[in-house]
Amino acid sequence: MKHPVRRWLLGIAAVLVIGVGALVLVVRAKLPTDDEVAAKIAEGFEQRFGVPLKIGSAHWSLLPMPMLVLSDVATGQPRPITLRQVTLRLKLAPLLHRVIALDDVEIESLVLPSASVRAFRGKGPKPAEGAAPVALPAPWTLAPVPVERVRWRDLTWIDRRDIALAYDGDIVFDPQWRPRQARVERAGLASPLPPARLRLDREAGQDRWRTRIDVGGGTLNGVARFETLANGKLRVSAELDPRQVDIESLVQAFDRRTSVAGKVSGHSTLVAEAGSAEEVSALVRNLHTRTTFSVQPATLTKLDVAKAVSTAGISRGGRTPLDELTGTLDTQGTDNGVVLQYSNLKARSGVLTASGSLKLVNRKLDGEIAVDLVDGVVGVPLKIGGTVSDPELSLTGAALTGAAIGSAVLPGVGTAIGARIGQQVEKMFGGGSKPKPKPSRPAPGR
Repeated sequence: MKHPVRRWLLGIAAVLVIGVGALVLVVRAKLPTDDEVAAKIAEGFEQRFGVPLKIGSAHWSLLPMPMLVLSDVATGQPRPITLRQVTLRLKLAPLLHRVIALDDVEIESLVLPSASVRAFRGKGPKPAEGAAPVALPAPWTLAPVPVERVRWRDLTWIDRRDIALAYDGDIVFDPQWRPRQARVERAGLASPLPPARLRLDREAGQDRWRTRIDVGGGTLNGVARFETLANGKLRVSAELDPRQVDIESLVQAFDRRTSVAGKVSGHSTLVAEAGSAEEVSALVRNLHTRTTFSVQPATLTKLDVAKAVSTAGISRGGRTPLDELTGTLDTQGTDNGVVLQYSNLKARSGVLTASGSLKLVNRKLDGEIAVDLVDGVVGVPLKIGGTVSDPELSLTGAALTGAAIGSAVLPGVGTAIGARIGQQVEKMFGGGSKPKPKPSRPAPGR
């Protein structure tokens, strides 16, 4: 664990220590100007990453506390990474002994377009074990805890679909870049959405963190771990227990939409592995999760199963209430987004039961379900297609017309059972027409 973690996290701290390295040069060069400090930082950044850096302004001071402030920073890319301001505060006593220790790093309004961040993968030298992210002039060294605390406000990540999500947070570090405490929270959520936040607390100096997540009005609590495998790879894992998380509030907090409503509970495992020479971002790309879940009650908010069966055609829109929806969700990170695979799906609504599977890639749906409608023995096959925002249901195979439904699911019975299926669907989902009133009897003598 010790060696790969240090290499990766030293890489993350490179930009911060570049600024500190500039302060070291300040001391050695005897008070250069702010412009000279800004130029030196931009030069060091481009040498390390091969990407130009523009700094609007820089200001440094040695007393009463060594401090460096950079403002209006932007990378020289088609869609630049931008930073309104970063403030680095150093500890004076270690500095007098030529040891660099940052007391606090404060980041304000950092915008990270995903395409621009990907341009940094694999760039720059990999620091050797125990080395600084940038070359420090002898005899300068890093403290055992180079950065005590990092705080950020309005850190915005822009994904492949151009969805921008802002976060606030802070991390307090132990030696070897281990977080002692961490907090990350979705910023700017509009009422009435409940907070969405993550909190980590290290357990007695171990590579275990108590994990608490508040989202969707419920919780996902558990334990996260770091470990080094026999092959030298780093593994990050976690076990969490979702409890009464409102699905619609959960996805809306991250500017997404869902076709299922209800409160979910279950058990989740998360595992990510990366080689010792890879960046920390590889852990995110390799992340795999598995969740067994139960939603009671549940509602399909954009699908009407009864309509799909009774009309024997493509159905879009509508709602389907369910007493319970259970299944397993596997997610796998890739370079082209996250693949979601639902398996062992089972739904129940009164005497209705249904089972199936579903795959979701780049918002496109592909799956099948079998709906048991007549006394629990007749399975009507339905195809799930379309997109998350516009899902659709249709009959599969030979069951494409109302007259063929019965023969498709129970050969030899014909259209009569097809009609019965339609009636059962309407009844089980609470639909159908109201009973017709009995005709009034004619008055005597008419």
